[in-house]
Amino acid sequence: MRSILLISGITFKLESIRASEAILPIDVLERAGYLVTHAESKSQAKQKIEDTDVILLNLSLEESRKWGHQLMQWKRLPLLWWCSEHTCELSKAFCDSDLFMDGLITPAMNEQELHWALYFATKQCFERQQWLTERKMLEEKIEERKWIDIAKGILCKTKKISEAEAYDMLRKQAMNERKRLVDVAASIVKVYQLLEK
Repeated sequence: MRSILLISGITFKLESIRASEAILPIDVLERAGYLVTHAESKSQAKQKIEDTDVILLNLSLEESRKWGHQLMQWKRLPLLWWCSEHTCELSKAFCDSDLFMDGLITPAMNEQELHWALYFATKQCFERQQWLTERKMLEEKIEERKWIDIAKGILCKTKKISEAEAYDMLRKQAMNERKRLVDVAASIVKVYQLLEK
């Protein structure tokens, strides 16, 4: 985790901050030994994201939300916010629960604090990805279960058999046709719906 893509918006040109007071994220990160690439536009970010380990947004929180959704479609990476006096000032009125940030970095952080902030952000990001994957799998299982239960109900009704017998019938047909149980169940439901019409 040594390569960081720093995204700064047009609103963050140095003219908007007094140069003598500005502590730039690129300076802080490079001093700590990180390789930092910079992007100001979405096209630049899309080109540079493949060689990146972490994304740091030097934007207001409102702009960060807009960027974050787009960036995560290109590549799932830890997403951090550069929390400076300037970004905080621009984010005063922001209140949104749809903002996914894995952490933040401040101008006052030393090398060890940066390391731990990036470490925990990376850990948080990959845990969130694992939860999303597990959630998707569970939703698919629930959907499959619905098809199977509906098919069992149809077989019980039409064949006048018990639920256990209907399940065995579905299982045997799936084995005979070398198909998944849910595919057999879905085809039974669809055929039944066609015949009902």
